[in-house]
Amino acid sequence: QVRLQESGPGLVKPSQTLSLTCTVSGGSITTRYYYWTWIRQPLGKGLEWIGGITWSGDTRYSPSLQSRTAISRDASKNQFTLQMNFVTPEDTARYYCAERGGPWGQGTQVTISS
Repeated sequence: QVRLQESGPGLVKPSQTLSLTCTVSGGSITTRYYYWTWIRQPLGKGLEWIGGITWSGDTRYSPSLQSRTAISRDASKNQFTLQMNFVTPEDTARYYCAERGGPWGQGTQVTISS
């Protein structure tokens, strides 16, 4: 059974870079046709898809976030990561990693504040 766990800082200052890691267990991130995604949800608002990386390493991003977002992976650690540059308080949200059509992590709260 595949499980996902997010990790990273809970507080980031404005204009800095947010970095989160998703550690996958119970399955390899390079297994064919897996698609690993990042999603966020600000308090009281809906879910927003940030982007994803396929089992083969191809990436896609939300057009509204593409210019300051990067998703990468470390197959040796079975992890994939999210980097978001120049964050603002509007990026405050609960961030989730998930396998498309499959399990989600429990999420991690990130607050952007000085």
